[in-house]
Amino acid sequence: MIDLKQKQLEVMENKKAHGWEVKIPEEFCYLYGEVSEAYDAWLKQKDDLGSELADIAIYLMAISETLGFNLEDEIEKKMETNRHRHYIKVDGKEIKIDDRDKKNEQ
Repeated sequence: MIDLKQKQLEVMENKKAHGWEVKIPEEFCYLYGEVSEAYDAWLKQKDDLGSELADIAIYLMAISETLGFNLEDEIEKKMETNRHRHYIKVDGKEIKIDDRDKKNEQ
């Protein structure tokens, strides 16, 4: 199991070592570009899909670290929220009908 918080720090160390300044608007644009590249790799069944997915994770970790989020904690919280969501099928699609965690907080 990897420690995502540690990986976030390693990503930032690597960016600093290369002289790359992390600017949030640009990082989101790069992230979007990497998602597009991953989709293209999947669509065309390229061998570099795994590498493209890793690029997505790396940009996400840099954004998380820069903004002060522990991505591992945020993922755990979101997965717990998702476990308690309820859906109904409408026209063949799953539609979220409530979010129990948010209702319980109120």
